[in-house]
Amino acid sequence: MRLDKFLSHMGYGTRSEVKVLIKSKAIEVNDVVAKNGSNHVNELEDKVTVYGEIVEYREFIYLMMNKPPGVVSATEDSRDQTVIDLLDDDVKHFEPYPVGRLDKDTVGLLLLTNDGALTHRLLSPKKDVPKVYYAKVAGRVTEEDIVAFKEGVILDDGYHTKPGYLTILKSDQISEIELTITEGKFHQVKRMFQAVDKEVVYLKRLSMGALKLDESLEEGSYRELTEEELLSL
Repeated sequence: MRLDKFLSHMGYGTRSEVKVLIKSKAIEVNDVVAKNGSNHVNELEDKVTVYGEIVEYREFIYLMMNKPPGVVSATEDSRDQTVIDLLDDDVKHFEPYPVGRLDKDTVGLLLLTNDGALTHRLLSPKKDVPKVYYAKVAGRVTEEDIVAFKEGVILDDGYHTKPGYLTILKSDQISEIELTITEGKFHQVKRMFQAVDKEVVYLKRLSMGALKLDESLEEGSYRELTEEELLSL
């Protein structure tokens, strides 16, 4: 990998900014002052330092965010704030993106990474990765709804969903439920309840596969995954 690309990837600025660092003799490769950003380095074996500090190479980043309402699950948007806008510069330079999407007004667990293989594994329809949601629903959720969801419901576009597993926490004018599904169609949870004549008024994702939302994270906050969490995916 080119030296300037390596340092840019690690957050030391654009290639032109790295060029300035090289001109100021701030960068050394294997204890020799670097003179050209186009020179290649072995990111795993060569010792690269900036102002004497060793640059530890890492390719991927894995972030858990407690997504707040009003923010879109995208890398950029011309109208709305995105989840990427909530990140600090020290992780933005890895160019992470959301794994799947949560609707603008949905809150809860969102994984952000730049690991394409992991993203594919989690989103592939063949993998049937379970996602658990907590919702408040206008209308009394009943055992009939549990049966209907287990059989799959017909959405407004005629699509027959895969089975969903519904747990009623509270059945009232505003019911509270948990729902486990393995798909991620557009507005799927809301549309599944519409199919049984009810309306979701609050929606929060609790987990995705083995990864559970860290409830100590405030909405809009994020942290890196622990090694244990990463290995569970």
